Amino acid sequence: MRNQTLLLCVSRIVLLMIVAAMATGGPPRRYSPPPTSGLGISGEASRDTPLPRTAPLPAGTDVVAWARANAGRADIPERTLRAYANAEIAQRRSNPGCGLSWVTLAGIGSVESNHATYRGADLDDAGRVDPPIIGIALDGSGGTAAIGDSDGGRLDGDSGGDRAVGPMQFLPSTWVTYGADGNGDGVRDPQQIDDAVLGAAKYLCSGGRDTTSGSGWWSGVLAYNASEDYAREVWTAADSYATGGRPVES
Repeated sequence: MRNQTLLLCVSRIVLLMIVAAMATGGPPRRYSPPPTSGLGISGEASRDTPLPRTAPLPAGTDVVAWARANAGRADIPERTLRAYANAEIAQRRSNPGCGLSWVTLAGIGSVESNHATYRGADLDDAGRVDPPIIGIALDGSGGTAAIGDSDGGRLDGDSGGDRAVGPMQFLPSTWVTYGADGNGDGVRDPQQIDDAVLGAAKYLCSGGRDTTSGSGWWSGVLAYNASEDYAREVWTAADSYATGGRPVES
């Protein structure tokens, strides 16, 4: 009887932990800004603090070989790292004034979905997330914003309200504007890694932003998610790729 009571108590604790995690509004955050990460003693970067300079990937980079050589050191799945690199190259070609680096895309991908692996997800041969990543209901509960349905549930499976979708967590209404065809198959799919990452690049570079400046970088990330804590978390992740965690060149 005592063992049964103990098992019941443990089960209740586990259930409460799961409920608490679900109430945070999205996937678990992999990075927390440490006080010695370059953000200052308080652990808070200002909006004028840019990322360290990173050399752009040359337009002729063999991205497959580059990702194969660097995935282990970056601790990013090889297929996902390819998507980050391809999006940087494509965005620099179409919008060179933005200066977007793959490290920023990787920082966002880390925080949003742990590089498309949230809750055991993986990428299939076509680069599509399996199972699809769908965010929690944005119905105003648990501190979330209340966002009405914009797509009839076509992308998020919820006709009652919008949910963020895919490894870069786009709202369906935002995907209409910034959705991209990163793999060239003629379809814009927020659950496909190349499409999702290129869409994020377009969003970050919109409005003529220069992401090599502190104000431009912070403006883009805060537009992506209007949370100072979120932006600092992305900054810390991206900074780790740009400095101590930066992969070697292939």
